[in-house]
Amino acid sequence: MARVRAGDADAYAVLVRRHAADARRLAVVAGAGPDADDVVQVAFVKAYRTIGSFRDGAPFRPWLLRIVLNETRNNARAARRYRAAADRSFLLDAAGADMAVDDPAATALTGERRAVLMTALRSLPEPQRQVVACRYLLDLDEEETATVLGWPRGTVKSRLHRALRRLRTELAPAAATPAQEVDHG
Repeated sequence: MARVRAGDADAYAVLVRRHAADARRLAVVAGAGPDADDVVQVAFVKAYRTIGSFRDGAPFRPWLLRIVLNETRNNARAARRYRAAADRSFLLDAAGADMAVDDPAATALTGERRAVLMTALRSLPEPQRQVVACRYLLDLDEEETATVLGWPRGTVKSRLHRALRRLRTELAPAAATPAQEVDHG
């Protein structure tokens, strides 16, 4: 370990060869499936980059396998998010296609609402826009949002609350406009 900490890549290569099979086996069993080799490679890179946090005298194998397990979970979580986003995108596209066939006016209104929402999002201060994007566009939970943005969880909550309040205020007149036009028309 002293040689690895000193930057000896050959010494780290020995550790990689010694533990690669166990790392891959764990990744497969933990759910990485066809991504197991990629997960293991990322885990070894992360282990190498964080070797300074490895406690002297501690066994390397459990420390490495913990990183592999965490990376497997991260990979599975990212895959679920990707599938969910793709599903949402597909549903929105399919709904839009159905509406286009059934009701061109509804399609235009949906596009207009999306444009109004995007304009309102762009008007938010950067920190509020970031927290809304993380929570609702990327579908991250509060803890993940706090990690991504590097903020305490309470800051995420308060900025999200202020952002949503501001969006409600900005979007309320836009939502009332079509009804007003119908009343006056």
